[in-house]
Parts: sequence; structure tokens; C-alpha cells
Amino acid sequence: MRFRIEKKLNSISFKTLLAFFVSMILSISLIVFVLDAVYFFKNSIFSETDVNDFAKNFAQEILYNKEGIPERMGLELEYPWLFESLVQEAAYRVIDQSGKVVLYSAAGASFWSSVDIAHPITTGPFKFEHEGVLMDAATAKAENGGKSWFVQLAVSRRFMFFSHDTFGFRFVRSGVVIFSLVLLLVFFFCAHFIVRHTLKPLRELSESAALISPRSLQARLENNNLPTEIAPLVISFNHTLERLEHGYRTQQEFLSTAAHELKTPLALIRTQLELMEETEERNWLLNDANYMSRQVQQLLLLAETSEFNNYNFIVVDIEYVVNEVVCYLQRMAEAVKVNFVVKDYSNGSQWRADRGALFTLLKNLLENSIQHAPAGTSILIAIYSNKIQVRDWGSGIDESQLPLLFTRFWRGDHRRDIGAGLGLSICQEIAHVHDWSIFAQRMEPGLLFQLVVNISDD
Repeated sequence: MRFRIEKKLNSISFKTLLAFFVSMILSISLIVFVLDAVYFFKNSIFSETDVNDFAKNFAQEILYNKEGIPERMGLELEYPWLFESLVQEAAYRVIDQSGKVVLYSAAGASFWSSVDIAHPITTGPFKFEHEGVLMDAATAKAENGGKSWFVQLAVSRRFMFFSHDTFGFRFVRSGVVIFSLVLLLVFFFCAHFIVRHTLKPLRELSESAALISPRSLQARLENNNLPTEIAPLVISFNHTLERLEHGYRTQQEFLSTAAHELKTPLALIRTQLELMEETEERNWLLNDANYMSRQVQQLLLLAETSEFNNYNFIVVDIEYVVNEVVCYLQRMAEAVKVNFVVKDYSNGSQWRADRGALFTLLKNLLENSIQHAPAGTSILIAIYSNKIQVRDWGSGIDESQLPLLFTRFWRGDHRRDIGAGLGLSICQEIAHVHDWSIFAQRMEPGLLFQLVVNISDD
């Protein structure tokens, strides 16, 4: 029973429904909160704010006589009934800098009997009572001819309530629009957060699956705390990886075993042929035996380089390894009258690599160049901080054949020997294990190989 409940709670469908439910609850709560806030604060904040803003605008409507003294309010020309009909609800007066009243509305001086003129006169909202009615008032400043004038405006609280409650539909409309936008944002962020959190395991699984390669088939995807809809897929994927790993291991073991089993009889055959009297037929057989021995050796090397666990990564001096390979192949190059030219631009750069595998990679590249370089030419090895270039001046290959260079058992034309067609494949295997890039480029004449290393991996 408990397992079923946990399974249900961990489903994507349940989490999606929960997201909508939580969003609705938050939205309803926000509605209630906003309505309560409006109802609670409208009687004070809205009234004070409106009167204060109205007073500021009102101060700009003062009409002055020729002497620069306030004569009347321009607003009275627009709404002549306002301060005459509502003498108990709205009034204004204009005061000079000394506190002397120079202009009254129709309500007269008696309306302001309970209000003392403060010195210095300050602007802003204030309150007072007139005949038992609470008034919201405000003082605003106006400038004219270098003199300052102060307008005091008062509106009864009850009139403001009436205006808001009866004619405040514009505010309500604006509030509805704003609330709708807020509601949309709440739904969006809630849904985004829940969906992002829910789909996080899928993203992690995708990233983990992308890292699995033929060299990391032993890796498995985590299936803990996964949504119930995804867990069976992950389990099936892991079972598939197990079968692939088993097949890959079997293939590698067969390749290695076969190569080892063939080495000994081939060595015996080669020895017997070398003891025979030198004839044309004997030489043919000896060449065939040498070719088969080389092919077996390459197959064994290919099996070893394809296994990640066979590598021991250390920091190596790239210039030293290149010179070591050049010395190793010097006799082979001299036999076909080919010269090595090494140019070092690396400034003592060091790479993180398996030293033996790097030696094999460079040896195979140089051997390939030796096989295709014409007599009397050179092979250029350029060493940089993040790459090595190997170029020969041979006949090269067609552009269409470039993708085939690193294919197993593919052999190009114009070789001095019949090679096994595995040398460049071994180079590619070693490069892939190190997370390097290796590619070939056609030159005029010849061929250019480039081994590129990520600096961050050195």
C-alpha cells in the first residue's frame, strides 16, 4: 500500500495536477488579499491621496489680477457649480506667505474656523472637522511674480466615499487589468517552477546518456527517485547497455585471443622460411608471412587501444616524445631516402596523455607518411602548444577518399608496402580515448595530418 502511494506521488501526472492546484490556491488567496486591502485602505489612503493630488493641480489653476494677487480659481470657470453647490462638502482658500487669506471659495471663512494657519506654512495633506464632518485637506504651493501662494483644499470624507463607491468604476477596471496580469504571472511562474523541477530528472538522464560511448559501456543510468513513468525506460536502457557491453567485451576478447594465438605459428613459419634456401618462391612466402605477422600485430594493438582501462595518463613532454619517434623511425626513413624535419613552436608544452599510446599514434602517422613520401623529399613535423602537424610531399589522395583514411582495413594507393590498413584506425582510437581530434587535409602536393588537443585537458 505504501509503495503504491509513493509511486502515485512520484508520477508526472500527479505533480502536474498539484502544480495547477497550488497555482489556483495562490491565485484565489491573492484575490481575497487584494480585495480586503482595497476595502480596508480605501477610506483613508485613497481619500488623502486624491485630495493631495487635486490640491497640487488646483494650485496651477490660480488666476491673478494685474497686481499679481489671486483673483479666482480657473477651475470655477470649468465647474462653477462645484464649490457653490457643495459648500458643506468642498472648499478652498488661498494664503500668502505671511498667512493672510486673500481668496475664499463660496463656503467662506467660517468653513476654516477650526484650522489654524501654521508658520511656516507646510505643504501636504492634513485633516480637520467641520460641523462634525471629517475633512481631508491638503496644502499646495504656487509661484507667481516671485511671490509664493498657498492653496488649501478640503473635501469631506463622506463625499470622497460616495465618489469612490459610486463612480470608481475606472479604478475597478484598471484594478481588474492589473490583477489579471498578476494572475497570469503567478500561474506562469508556478507552472514554470513545477515543470522545471519535475523534468529535471529527464534532463539529467539525457546528459548522462549522452556521455555513454563504446569506451564507457560499463556506465549505467541512475534509477533512484525517478518519476514512475520514466523508471521502466531507464531500467530497459540499462539492460540494453549490459548486453552491448557483453557483446563488446566478447568481441575484444576474441580479437585479442585470436591475435595472440596467431603470433606463435606465424613466427615459426617465418623462422622456417628464413632457414630455407633463397629462391623467388621463398621470398614470396616470406613477404606473405611478414605481412600476416604485421597484420596480427596491428589487430592486437587495435584491441589494446580500444580498451580505456589499458591507458595510464601522465604529463608528458610532447617535444621529447616526437624526437623519440623520429629517432625510432630514422633508419626506415633513410632506407627510402626520406628526411625528417622537426620544427618546435610549443615552448616546452606538456600534454596529459598515455605516453606509450602517444608514441604509437605518432609512429603510425610518420610511418604512413614514409610510405607515401617520394625519395629525396622531407616529412615536416611541426609541434605547437595544442597540436602536431605531419606533412609529406607525396601524391596524396582524392578529396572523396579523405573520409576513408581512418577506416579499418582501408588501404590507399601509392604505398611502398601492402600494409594492413589499420595504422590510421589505431591513431583515431588513441585520439578518441584522449578526447583529441585527428584529421587529414589534402595539400598540393601531399597530405597534412593534424592532431589537435584541448588546452584545458593538457
